[in-house]
Amino acid sequence: MDKLREGSLGEEQAVKALKRQGYKILERNHRTRFGEIDVIAEEGGTLVFIEVKKRNTDRFGDALSAITRTKQRHMVKSALWYLKMHKCFDKRVRFDAVGLDGSRVKIIKNAFLVEEDGR
Repeated sequence: MDKLREGSLGEEQAVKALKRQGYKILERNHRTRFGEIDVIAEEGGTLVFIEVKKRNTDRFGDALSAITRTKQRHMVKSALWYLKMHKCFDKRVRFDAVGLDGSRVKIIKNAFLVEEDGR
């Protein structure tokens, strides 16, 4: 199976898990000039930007360890762009992550925090 197809199946698995946890999925694969946000959802009145990572082996660490500081910065910039375009600065915002390691799904709320300077 090619990486694109495998990633798509992993993302589908993540979305199902998020829905079971009460997340309302608003968008998937939202692209901005800063990058892509895998899933945008709402949970308990909070707008949630979610990164999905899948790993078949733990040879290079678990799936969540693949979310680098650079990826986090791109997500923050993309999220700010989304908030600006949708005029929803009054919303509470959170960054979550879903790690898929084999058949294990792990949802991490507040996977990372945004510093005051947006990093």
